[in-house]
Amino acid sequence: MGIALVTGSAGLVGAESARLFSRHLDVVGVDNDMRSQFFGKDASTAWNRKKLEQDIPNYTHVSQDIRNEAAIRELFEKYGQDIKVVVHTAAQPSHDWAAKDPFTDFSVNAQGTLVLLEMTRRYAPNAIFIFTSTNKVYGDTPNTLPLVEQETRWEVDRSHAYHERGIDESMSVDKTKHSLFGVSKLAADALVQEYGRYFNMRTACFRAGCITGGGHSAAELHGFLAYLMKCAATGKKYTVYGYKGKQVRDNIHGSDLANAFWHFYKNPRVGEVYNMGGGRHSNCSMLEAIAMCEEITGKKMDHSYAETNRIGDHIWWISDISRFRSHYPDWNYNYGLRDILNELHENAKSH
Repeated sequence: MGIALVTGSAGLVGAESARLFSRHLDVVGVDNDMRSQFFGKDASTAWNRKKLEQDIPNYTHVSQDIRNEAAIRELFEKYGQDIKVVVHTAAQPSHDWAAKDPFTDFSVNAQGTLVLLEMTRRYAPNAIFIFTSTNKVYGDTPNTLPLVEQETRWEVDRSHAYHERGIDESMSVDKTKHSLFGVSKLAADALVQEYGRYFNMRTACFRAGCITGGGHSAAELHGFLAYLMKCAATGKKYTVYGYKGKQVRDNIHGSDLANAFWHFYKNPRVGEVYNMGGGRHSNCSMLEAIAMCEEITGKKMDHSYAETNRIGDHIWWISDISRFRSHYPDWNYNYGLRDILNELHENAKSH
């Protein structure tokens, strides 16, 4: 039947990928719940692992650290060329947390990716390698765009090329402040591209904006929309950091991203890079998100404002996904922003 090896399989995108790929392949999930180490027990993904094991008969879980070269080699030796695709979603995902422990951040994001790439090259060279990258590889270059302040959001000037569709893959990754997280993910991103081009492996970097959905184990330092709705539903205080609360994010549901992975798997290319997010289809500012959360919950949010923005944070980010769409025209969104928020509300009520 073939195997899909999914790292970070109990996380948001990993679990969505495991569910989708399990319809066609056996799934081996690699996840050691480091998220609970990063963000505390409330952010643990153990509940999602349990659901995967209960819901998917052809799912096998491996509680292992992707940095452990010997253990990952053993895993690849065991399954070898039965591995048809590696969906790499495991990461240290917070630029705030990265500054607290740069060694762990870089080793997980960069070294872990290198281990997986090299084991794929050695033992499953025909496998497709899909990497969940991030828009933080562009650093704070988006903040140099000609931005116009509106009532509830910042927006790029209408005369700019990015106004209609968002930011494309041509934006430079140089001479910018990335955050340490952005640097570790950029190193991994470059490795994935290089293994594609140098070794002719079929690889892709999906540079995502904000990924969200009901399967998100949200924490204050990662998972903005899910954590915001969690605060809105429970009455927990939320803090907005900088930019007058008008910073804009695009938001893509984890299952829509997993579906993009599936389309790439079915028709792979070598060393590809895609910006992938909610685009003009699904985006909001902090103020707009708060207003929508209040409308959906029927409650006023307890939130405050801190003048200092988070280091390396974007004022305005909307992904131009037209490159991916030109390669995979049959792919489309199943979730809009309101659909996502409604799902997050239901999820917050049930926990």
